Amino acid sequence: MEPGTRFKVYCSECREKVELAADRFRLTIGRTQAQSYYSFSCPSCGAAVRKAAGEKIVEALTAAGVRTMRLVPAEG
Repeated sequence: MEPGTRFKVYCSECREKVELAADRFRLTIGRTQAQSYYSFSCPSCGAAVRKAAGEKIVEALTAAGVRTMRLVPAEG
């Protein structure tokens, strides 16, 4: 992870603009772009925030070393 990488984001609940280190984010990559999102806990209000992650956001977060989970279809 790039040391000191930080991202500015808005909280969906309290609308505060916060700056968080890359290790405060989680990225989930789905089978389609519509199923991809990033999440974080707002330091201002404590809300669990989840937002859509388009291609550029996915690239930026993965480049910064954000923990990533890839969703795969269930076998069966």
